[in-house]
Amino acid sequence: MSTSGIEDRKADHIEVAASGRADFREQGTLLSAVRLIHQSLPELAEDDIDLSVPFLGKTLRSPLLITGMTGGTAQAEAINKDLAAVAQEMGIGFGLGSQRAMAEKPELAATYQVRDVAPDALIIGNIGAVQARHYGVARIRELADTVGADAMAVHLNPAQEMIQEGGDRDFRGVLQTIAELTEGLGIPLIVKETGCGLSPQAARALARSGVSHVDVSGAGGTSWTAVERHRAAEGSVQERLGDEFWDWGIPTAASVHACAKANLHVVASGGIRTGLDITRAIALGASVGGLAAPVLRAQRTGGREAIKALIVSLIDSIRTTLLLTGCQSIHDLQAARTCIAPPLRTWIDALS
Repeated sequence: MSTSGIEDRKADHIEVAASGRADFREQGTLLSAVRLIHQSLPELAEDDIDLSVPFLGKTLRSPLLITGMTGGTAQAEAINKDLAAVAQEMGIGFGLGSQRAMAEKPELAATYQVRDVAPDALIIGNIGAVQARHYGVARIRELADTVGADAMAVHLNPAQEMIQEGGDRDFRGVLQTIAELTEGLGIPLIVKETGCGLSPQAARALARSGVSHVDVSGAGGTSWTAVERHRAAEGSVQERLGDEFWDWGIPTAASVHACAKANLHVVASGGIRTGLDITRAIALGASVGGLAAPVLRAQRTGGREAIKALIVSLIDSIRTTLLLTGCQSIHDLQAARTCIAPPLRTWIDALS
């Protein structure tokens, strides 16, 4: 694909994801099936609660990541600056979108560079697994260094690629590539899905390859098969397949549970909309929660102030949940008892 084609595709992705037209239609996250136990006698003051959490070599002030979305266009540059600036101010993490565009067209690197507004924030670079297989470890490290990334995400997106016209069709060797990156990259690696979730089999295979951090990006938020369906020509194979596989994937809650059982450090993303969603995921075993589309929509509505307002509201909700469950810290919440309702229990039993 030409580099101009990549830039056009990135612009399309921003527009469709922000519009909500590609949200899952029927499949939900199943996080509402996680029932936290109310404590009428928490024996805590709000000021006692500590939301900080270590993640990827840094300490976040709250268990939150703005997960990777975009890069490669002038519009993406402005979005990334706004998101990273808020991440810096609020003490949370920020993930860049796929750096394939800058790898193939180096003059686009500026659209990913945010250290001027986020000198201390946790910044996570991003590259597709198939591209990583071709580029090799040294090139991936160069991409990370160019943007000052503290860690590198390798994203898995076979469902999206199968719908995308001209997308990748050969996913052999990806696991070996991930193992090589884990051993030789020199900075932490996080493996992330892109809206379809990670299965127990994938979680165990990643753990055996030396991976310690994953982002489940489960079903229930933005469907990237649906994004590609909206980009497809009317009447095309891609349009038909995009409709058919619109709701494909493992719900976020089920994937979080599976990855936690594989002893991985988990980012719960995919349809996260509230602080309560995040705390439910943490109670299932996640380390932090991640959001993309809601933050993008806030940025488009009101820039940095709207992003900050959203993050503040999420943090307020997380803090309230901890107090109402008698938990003083995120670690306490991870150990708290929960009640798991049948829709999620069915998934957990099936995956087990």
